[in-house]
Amino acid sequence: MNKIRIKYIYLLLTFFMFEVAWADNSGQVQKDESLVTVVVIDPGHGGKDPGTTGGNVEEKNVVLDIALKLGHYIETNFPEIEVIYTRKTDVFIPVYRRAAIANKADADLFISIHANAVDYKYVQGTETFVLGQHRSEDNLEVAKKENSVILLEDDYTTTYEGFDPHSPESYIMFELVQDEYKEQSIALANAIQNEFRLQAQRKDRSVKEAGFVVLRRISMPGVLVETGFLSNTSERNYLNSDKGRDEIAASIFRAFKAYKTDIEQKSSFHLVTGDESEQAATQQTSVLTANAEVQKESNTEKQPEENVYYSVQIMALQKKIETKPENFNGLDNVFRVDSPTVSRYFVGKFNKLEDAELNKELLLSRYEEAFVVAFRNNELISVKMLLGNEN
Repeated sequence: MNKIRIKYIYLLLTFFMFEVAWADNSGQVQKDESLVTVVVIDPGHGGKDPGTTGGNVEEKNVVLDIALKLGHYIETNFPEIEVIYTRKTDVFIPVYRRAAIANKADADLFISIHANAVDYKYVQGTETFVLGQHRSEDNLEVAKKENSVILLEDDYTTTYEGFDPHSPESYIMFELVQDEYKEQSIALANAIQNEFRLQAQRKDRSVKEAGFVVLRRISMPGVLVETGFLSNTSERNYLNSDKGRDEIAASIFRAFKAYKTDIEQKSSFHLVTGDESEQAATQQTSVLTANAEVQKESNTEKQPEENVYYSVQIMALQKKIETKPENFNGLDNVFRVDSPTVSRYFVGKFNKLEDAELNKELLLSRYEEAFVVAFRNNELISVKMLLGNEN
């Protein structure tokens, strides 16, 4: 009978938490979730909560530095992305507030960064968690440890409706979790673990599921990254070094970059690079210039050379961005071409193809998806079509 009552109580708790998550986002306008424009980075713990410790190294300091380094990588390489931190200094932020920051910002991604510790000093490695039901006692223990931070909050029993992070029964509610962002979260988690293993040479403890309160309360894809064990001497020294923290941050950034590319390439509103992108541009151009093409069939003379120029496409997005230098790494020669479904952004107008190719090479360090296109009579046309017609 007691088990039935417990189950019933936590069914109600689950419903309540669904309501809280919805309330955090009520009134916000839905946006295209296939584009990554806002990222929230959450350094765990802080202030009166040091997190786990090893030797004289505190988790809160390690993860804050990793978070700031990660944010710097994103801001430098993707200036169009807004990076928001739940904290940038050594302050205590309640768990519910961390999630509220992400929900209020209508973020596209939430990355919570932590470090671990256990009684056995030989244990080491990285692991990345997504929201779900723990499948082992080890996963439950990690969730208990990270969730226990709510005990430092004022009136936590009211805020979290009686949730006890130390009670296994409290985690019954995570059996009923229906996470609509789970596939994306797992994709990011896998990418992070791959980078840790291949680039940072960390032991891979795999992607796991567990009931983290902070992940439960966000309304976007999210992961909780355990960057290593401070209880392991070697790993503690690594995470306590600037080199180690930078390698961890760089690995998470590369995973984010791969995730962003994959998500946006799957969007029907974002063109991929190479032949597929040129083919899509060509298809649209054929519609826009149908009358001109019909007229051209009856006139085999070439268009005057001055009506043809080349440019470099650097991106294609659903939304419109003002072509101001501050929006494009200081470039002052950006122009935009709009269609009903996408806006394309180009840099420069060149009379010679080789000049455009050279400009593309210079832009690749900032825009990896850059490629050369052509315009004829101010109508977009693929370079292949132009050269094919001229041969």
